[in-house]
Amino acid sequence: MISKLAEGFPEHEKFSLTAQIKRSSRSITANIAEGYGRFHYKETIQFFRQSRGSLFETLDHLTTAIDEGYINEEEFREAEDLSKRITMLVHGYINFLENSRNESNI
Repeated sequence: MISKLAEGFPEHEKFSLTAQIKRSSRSITANIAEGYGRFHYKETIQFFRQSRGSLFETLDHLTTAIDEGYINEEEFREAEDLSKRITMLVHGYINFLENSRNESNI
């Protein structure tokens, strides 16, 4: 979705906003994958937190895009709704890991 939206950004944004938003959006899933590949819950949680940070960074870039008129309100709302769903999933997994660790220490 982000790549498709970024295609519509002006050429002069190619090496700034377009590149930044693509990197931050790809970092979301990259951090999830790297965290999942770690075998210690604290490392996994840390990478999921980094993923969450990249998600909010991407949303900030989308805010800039709407402020500059590169995307419309509907596109922004769709991306924002998706980001809320992703945030809930990431939070849920972090909570699951924390609770699982706490239960195993009883």
